[in-house]
Amino acid sequence: MAISESTAASIHELLVTTVRTKLKDYKPETNHMPFHFRLLGKDRYAMFSFVHSMNTTFGVSVWEQVAVLLARGAGNHAERQVVLRGQIDAATEELIRKTHYDLRKAKTIVSKSRETNEIRDVIAEGRALKDPDSRVDVMVRIGNQENYFDITSAKPNMKEFVALKLKLLRWTALRLSQNKNADVFTRIAIPYNPYHPELYERWTLKGLMDIDSGEIMVGADFWNFVASAEVYEQLLDIFQDAGNELREEIDERFAELRKL
Repeated sequence: MAISESTAASIHELLVTTVRTKLKDYKPETNHMPFHFRLLGKDRYAMFSFVHSMNTTFGVSVWEQVAVLLARGAGNHAERQVVLRGQIDAATEELIRKTHYDLRKAKTIVSKSRETNEIRDVIAEGRALKDPDSRVDVMVRIGNQENYFDITSAKPNMKEFVALKLKLLRWTALRLSQNKNADVFTRIAIPYNPYHPELYERWTLKGLMDIDSGEIMVGADFWNFVASAEVYEQLLDIFQDAGNELREEIDERFAELRKL
């Protein structure tokens, strides 16, 4: 099933509104960067800073909102910025610590289902407390399966992947502390594949993430999953249409930045 007209219109409007707001409110950085200015030109650096600011905006909220619109458009329950409350007892904290350590040291083979079931077997019922790892970017429930996503940058380094793996284990424990029978799946989402057309194969993933089970979803895999359909190419077209509508406004703003 394709993206419905109403969902496509909502995504289009989100993109246009976000960019127009950024064009209107953006103010070039006032930091004095003499080496960058001399090397690149102050005008070019101002345009670079604008694009960087847009990238930050996408990372902070746009990807999440698009994912929720696609999921809801497919009839799935979806929320963003979910506070996943729960309480992890000492025995489960120790299990998570050991699992995380063993994966990092390649003492065990990664298996999302085994890791989840081991936590399920140990976790004690807990109070619905807020945890330092409580914040979930996007939650999508498809059928009975609750999918909790951390949407991250396109090229996380090893340290970031290690931290993300620990977060996913703890999210699993938090949810199961409230309902041991919950069908919970914690995942990492990367909005696009920077290595296209090659596969996304970061050496930092090796042995840490269960790629085969979908613990990490990249580009089309993520968008098609939340939309429960093959929608990736249509989604790109929506971005293209929004870009075409904004082209003159963006060019005008860049012309102003070139005058700096």
